[in-house]
Amino acid sequence: MTCPKLSYRQSAGDQEFDTERAYCTVVEEFVSPMRADVCNDRHELNHERDCEFFRNADSE
Repeated sequence: MTCPKLSYRQSAGDQEFDTERAYCTVVEEFVSPMRADVCNDRHELNHERDCEFFRNADSE
């Protein structure tokens, strides 16, 4: 399952990228590929359990 707080964007303001990048809507910034692995539940990770951004947003 993919984190509902993650989106992929090819631009940010005036800046455009060649490929889409992972964007966390909780912290309102682009995140590293390693963080996106957590968001996408890869490598036995789970966004609900392993992401402090998701946990904090979910508890509010």
